[in-house]
Amino acid sequence: MSDAFRPYAVMIAPERVDAIIEESLRILEEVGLAVEHDGALELLRDAGATVSSDGRVHLPSSLCRRCLETVPSSFTLYDRSGENPRVVGSNHVHFDPGSAALSLYDADRGEIRSATTRDVVQFAILTEQIHAYRIQSTGVVPGDLAASLSDRFRLLIALAYGTKPVVTGTFVRDGFSPMRAMLEAVRGGADALARKPLAIFDCCPTAPLMWSELTCDALISCARAKIPAEVISMPLPGAAAPVTLAGAITQHTAENLSGVVIHQLASPGAPIVYGGAPAVFDMRKATTPMGAVETMMIDTAYARIGKRLGIPVHAYMALSDAKQPDFQAGFETAMGATLAALCGVNIASGPGMLVFSGTQSLEKLLLDGEICAMADRLLAGIAFREPTAALEVLKEHAIDRSFITSPHTRKYYREECYFPSELVDRGTQAEWEAAGKPDALRRAKEKVAALLEHPRITQPPSDLLHELEAIMVADARAHGVDRLPDWKFALEG
Repeated sequence: MSDAFRPYAVMIAPERVDAIIEESLRILEEVGLAVEHDGALELLRDAGATVSSDGRVHLPSSLCRRCLETVPSSFTLYDRSGENPRVVGSNHVHFDPGSAALSLYDADRGEIRSATTRDVVQFAILTEQIHAYRIQSTGVVPGDLAASLSDRFRLLIALAYGTKPVVTGTFVRDGFSPMRAMLEAVRGGADALARKPLAIFDCCPTAPLMWSELTCDALISCARAKIPAEVISMPLPGAAAPVTLAGAITQHTAENLSGVVIHQLASPGAPIVYGGAPAVFDMRKATTPMGAVETMMIDTAYARIGKRLGIPVHAYMALSDAKQPDFQAGFETAMGATLAALCGVNIASGPGMLVFSGTQSLEKLLLDGEICAMADRLLAGIAFREPTAALEVLKEHAIDRSFITSPHTRKYYREECYFPSELVDRGTQAEWEAAGKPDALRRAKEKVAALLEHPRITQPPSDLLHELEAIMVADARAHGVDRLPDWKFALEG
């Protein structure tokens, strides 16, 4: 019987975790936050929050603690068919591609360009076929459609080409309603969707300590529909947060707690994720490096805090600030994915991403799948499968050295080893030279082409596909758009 120890990493001491939580409660009570949504203000006032003369909302620590008591410690996502549950919580780790990139790295041209609907479709097709991603995302924003419609259009494509649960979100006030209608169409109604969630919606406060009308609206709408919400706090140390990592982590805690309060007041017990996309601020270049070690330290520390509060956690890790899938892209992504796994981040977003989370790469998406699969293998730990680890096997084979033909080897070999795809070169030097000395990017380009030429996707039933399209078409026409870009070119029939 397997008896594997799950490896883990801790970035911050337990007593510091509790101190940060207590200080963040003081921040919410003494500093307060800006709230631009009338409905959220009403919820907060009715629950005992006060509004000072400068308009800031001050949350009593007792209110925050009361709301924390109603947050589910975990919830379960289901795929498009209502099967294949993915538990979000505890130490379950799920990788999903990062979102929402406006650009795409074009490997054929060796340059970054604006993304198109074709890219969005290809992204969904590839994500569906990469087993390391148990959750998909609306990760690429098409530049050939009005921005006011792109959120629901990306969700339509994800639901049409992918079966996996989806991390999504909306950046416009009227975006939630048609997106909810699509999800309810898949499930067969609002109650069925609440019982078997299919999507998570990102909701982003503005640093420092502010909730806009748009994000409040999304947060409250998710809560009342029982669609899981994900708070994405984004403190920037030295720019939109205290410059110390500890200070940024504390601000992040306060922002996430404030989101939890608004969400739980709207619907106690609704599922929510404690997440973020912080970054250190590089003042030399005026950039926000997501692949910086300090960014990863903030991520892993707040993951510990979210777990201490008993809330599922999310982080933007397993991504890079490189401009192409190169050495930098590999080491930053691998480091982030490994730390996310070891810290038990429940939803680790970022694979495929480049350039400060603004660009996606289809080739990197594939390469990162190998990194995530290796991180999964790491989490499986070193198993002790029999009463003795080596004694009995050595008694039998130490003299004749016939381990390779041993029944013990045949029994456990595939369980012990993760075998990567051809994207990872484990061949001999002679084989590599005979193949033309391909590097990782070339191998990934060839694999992308092969997967897109013969995609393995499962389409929705035709009546559901027509219903999803009808929702999108009606919404587009309401916004004065009579024709959508061609998004069905890879579907049959």
